[in-house]
Amino acid sequence: MKHTLKVTLLILSLFFAAQIIGLFIVNKYLAVERLPFNIERPKYDERTSFLPISIAILIGTLFVLLLAKLKAVRIWKFWFFLSVLFTLVIAFGAFLNQYIALLLASILSIWKIFRPNFVVQNFTELFIYAGLAAIFVPVLNLLSVTILLFIISVYDMWAVWKSKHMIKLAQFQTDSRLFAGINLQYGYKEQNKKSTVKTAIVGGGDIAFPLLFSGVILKVFNLQNALIVSLFSAVALFALLVYSKKDKYYPAMPYITAGCFIGFFIIKLIRT
Repeated sequence: MKHTLKVTLLILSLFFAAQIIGLFIVNKYLAVERLPFNIERPKYDERTSFLPISIAILIGTLFVLLLAKLKAVRIWKFWFFLSVLFTLVIAFGAFLNQYIALLLASILSIWKIFRPNFVVQNFTELFIYAGLAAIFVPVLNLLSVTILLFIISVYDMWAVWKSKHMIKLAQFQTDSRLFAGINLQYGYKEQNKKSTVKTAIVGGGDIAFPLLFSGVILKVFNLQNALIVSLFSAVALFALLVYSKKDKYYPAMPYITAGCFIGFFIIKLIRT
């Protein structure tokens, strides 16, 4: 097991909570459609929306890689702040007045950037990907989100096992104390006669993409079916954390994607 059982269960609980909160918020926006401050969703065709989304992810990744290479931490902080603020406003706007949502999102975003800690880091991560899902679920259909998960899973394997640039990105974010995803620090390990903190992480994409898939299931079928998909994506993550080895990096998306598809297969069996 990569981490202790306690830490593994905590990671899993945060991941699953992000999925459930995300579905709740997506469900709210599917009913009202309008985003806070009349923010407009991208005008993508549902059948081909995986293409511009994939291109946007590639461009964003290249930009962060450039920042990591230049060690441009200030620019990374500014971009990270805007991203967190934008998504939190949308997430909180599902159940709060838009101005109260903006105030709360601003406080938490500033806190997350300038005074990061365990609670603020992981609490905000429960809502950030709900904001993203509220934007993109309406412009995805079942085929396009399936293709998107395939693309991301293949990319994740290449980025971790081949080019290894995903590892560099994770290290850059951790060093800057601005990590996009679940980030738990626990215990200490002795290395070269020095005590260092152990870190357990789940990347933001590993939270966002299964939420997009379950969000589309919610849109096409219902909340109960979406919850089944979320449950199996969490089971897949749990299996990865249990069978992975310490001090090794693994691409989580292929496993989580498999969990999503198993959940969808079970839904089809139930509905037939």
